[in-house]
Amino acid sequence: MSPATIALTMVACIVAGTIIFALLGVHRVKMTPEQFLLGGRNFGTIFLWVLAAGEIYTIFTFLGAPGWAYGKGAPSYYILSYGTIGFVIGYFLVPQIWRVGNERNLLTAADFFVDRFNSRRLGAFVGSLHFFMIVPYVTLQLTGMQILLTIAGYGAYDTTVAVAIGFLVIAFFVFTVGLRGTAWASVIKDALILAAVLFAGITLPVVFFGSPAAMFDHLLAAKPGWLTLHDGGSYPPAWFVSTVLLQGMGFFMGPHNIAAIYSAKSGDVLRRNMMILPVYSLVLLMIFFAGFTALVVMPGLKGTAADTAFVLVVQRHFPPWVLGAVAGTGCLAALIPVSAHLLGASSALAKNVLGDLFGIGTSERGRTRLLRALVLIIAVMAVALWIKNRETLVGLLLLYYNGITQMFPGFVFGLAWRRVGAAAIAAGIVVGLAVAFLPFSPPFGLNSGAVALVANVLTVVAITLLLPARKAHSA
Repeated sequence: MSPATIALTMVACIVAGTIIFALLGVHRVKMTPEQFLLGGRNFGTIFLWVLAAGEIYTIFTFLGAPGWAYGKGAPSYYILSYGTIGFVIGYFLVPQIWRVGNERNLLTAADFFVDRFNSRRLGAFVGSLHFFMIVPYVTLQLTGMQILLTIAGYGAYDTTVAVAIGFLVIAFFVFTVGLRGTAWASVIKDALILAAVLFAGITLPVVFFGSPAAMFDHLLAAKPGWLTLHDGGSYPPAWFVSTVLLQGMGFFMGPHNIAAIYSAKSGDVLRRNMMILPVYSLVLLMIFFAGFTALVVMPGLKGTAADTAFVLVVQRHFPPWVLGAVAGTGCLAALIPVSAHLLGASSALAKNVLGDLFGIGTSERGRTRLLRALVLIIAVMAVALWIKNRETLVGLLLLYYNGITQMFPGFVFGLAWRRVGAAAIAAGIVVGLAVAFLPFSPPFGLNSGAVALVANVLTVVAITLLLPARKAHSA
């Protein structure tokens, strides 16, 4: 067999085997909307831990993170930092969101806004935003799958075909297994990713330099100052700090994250997860070693090509079956998180817009069918965005967080300040999104999303203080 055939066969076996495993795990489960979206609200520590890892171990782990280590150097450290901030915030905030969701039987992230601010229109607004803002995140995964499948095929296949394959697999996986199937598949995915990350961070430096320490010696000789943050340039320390804080606050704000929170058995399960999730971030450090190794071994890649550095090293210096194992694991790292992303986004549109406002798909059976149809629609939108805009993977991730973090004030104020009303929250989100996506250069090199978040909070506070106090409803 040709190298491409061997590698792609490995990819197909890994992906197909994991999907079959997930299907077997849910084949006796009746897929009601609650089961399909929230896994029956009874996930324990282990299931929730592997499910939550979808936000940490995605296709970005294989391409974006080593790509920035390769192409940017020290600014890539933010990828290691923002999750830790998110876990600290999550320890205090996430169990409170779960409490409200459990007591009120909420299904979606937008339901929280409906309940806390007594406004279906606000819920529909948030649900619509969630639907559209998840598209860049799904596009990130599609972009990564296209890169992996193209490299695994040794350039013998058209990239459009690779994207089509990724799209069909994603659509099939999400359409069939729901959130519980995603959790079952995450068990396999996380085990394979752990092996792949350790291979990337330990085996590569040892093969090429004798040890990770020797790799750093070669790196600093070739690129002095590469591992140090510097003032000036596109990513000064102010950008680094503001980006870490922004993405830390936005870590659990996606519709898929809120669904995972609702799926927990108890608030204590969530607190335990916040304590052990940093283990994932610690292991993530290994993938940076792979990016630094690729920079020394294969310098010269520019722009979006830097995202391919780690996998190209594997392609050029290791047997096809190793490349296939890495690419197959990377494809799982796209498919499994995307299943949760698509479920979260489609549920927001189905429940809070089409259901609550227009009365479409309100029965249990009708809502399940509507959810599955919307999964396909958002997947098509993601493919369209991929064709039009080939940003770097980090660029897509930053785009997502600039938008999704604008939901953070709504959750915090909804739990802590009963005077805040729907009008103030809606106005804050609109102002925040407008500032986040305006083409301007923030002062001091700050992340534009962080500036937008400040504008969001100030807008909410100002309108709340100017308007008469609303009548609080019970928590």
